Amino acid sequence: MQVNITARHIEVTPAIEEYIRRKAERLPRYFDRVQQIDVVLEKLPHEYKVEILTDVEKHRDFIATGSHEDLYACVDVVCDRAVRQLTDWNQRIKQHKP
Repeated sequence: MQVNITARHIEVTPAIEEYIRRKAERLPRYFDRVQQIDVVLEKLPHEYKVEILTDVEKHRDFIATGSHEDLYACVDVVCDRAVRQLTDWNQRIKQHKP
């Protein structure tokens, strides 16, 4: 699985990059068909915006977005949303009866 980090108007330090990778690498635990994760960081005038695009096999991308004054808190919020999306989709697939 590949994790891509893109930054707009912000410099990604090694500490931030490691934190994001550690959080993003946990996502396949909740759904095993994750192929790629793209994380987009953006600095707005008074807050940070983070977007996680999760590429899943045989489904369109799951997109989780969030904004917060603290970058680490923003990453936490968006990762929680991505986990929720993957968990809900996994439950939906398991309950599907052909």
